[in-house]
Amino acid sequence: MKANHLTLRPQDLETRILHAYLLSAVGPRPIAFASTMDPKGNPNLSPFSFFNVFSANPPVLIFSPARRVRDNTTKHTLENAKDTREVVINVVTHEMVQQMSLASTEYDQGVNEFVKAGFSMVPSREVRPYRVGESPVQFECRVTKVEPLGQEGGAGNLVFSEVVMIHIRKDILDGNDRIDPLKLDLVGRMGGNWYNRASAGMFEVPKPLSSKGIGVDAIPEGIRNSTVLTGNDLGILGNVEKTPTAEEVRLFVVESDEVHAVLRSKDPVLIHEKARHYIKKGDTDTAWKLLLAASLE
Repeated sequence: MKANHLTLRPQDLETRILHAYLLSAVGPRPIAFASTMDPKGNPNLSPFSFFNVFSANPPVLIFSPARRVRDNTTKHTLENAKDTREVVINVVTHEMVQQMSLASTEYDQGVNEFVKAGFSMVPSREVRPYRVGESPVQFECRVTKVEPLGQEGGAGNLVFSEVVMIHIRKDILDGNDRIDPLKLDLVGRMGGNWYNRASAGMFEVPKPLSSKGIGVDAIPEGIRNSTVLTGNDLGILGNVEKTPTAEEVRLFVVESDEVHAVLRSKDPVLIHEKARHYIKKGDTDTAWKLLLAASLE
């Protein structure tokens, strides 16, 4: 009989290759958008897809910040969870997935990912870390145990998080005060750049720049407060290393008759709708040029 499987021993594979097989084969995985605070009170926010609920009595969620494969270092979330023994786990929906992805950027210690990704910081009632205002379900938790699974790069660390308070936005409930999965519209993690939307199937989100995106906080206020651009749009605009220069914007305007027509309208809604059209096409550079050109008019 002809063999039809690729048969592998984990110990024979490089960790990065084994990691890719595991993440591609096991999914979709729910995402724990974990909010923590360091001992000095600095907020931290980061997503983890090694995550699930494991008990209802007591209510326990477990997520696992793995040691980095490339250099065996640990993440700020893990250090904060061990130091302060508190975490808020926020669920991730499709309407916030791009901002969530931007928050996964490895910003330096002390940088506030809430601010960089454009999320609202909502005070918790029982723990110190903030809740993500845009997340429709938030679990305030106390960390009861951290269980390391190894000491090498790629090793997980199970963070046992006992739920002490739950916040559920009312607009995702059905007539019986149960969570409606269609209204919730969760996303799950697949391998590579792939995600799965509960209501619509698979889609891609490019990984954040290794060089660190500028962040939503660096987007000009007139763009950031747009009535047209969504949180996802802003997350995409914030995931650029730098914005186009004034000269690049000037040349863009000169060379495009279509842009002239949009800019002449001086209608911010029309301009932002056109920019959103470019964003949805994956042309973030053109969207930025149009938005910046409008601010120079």
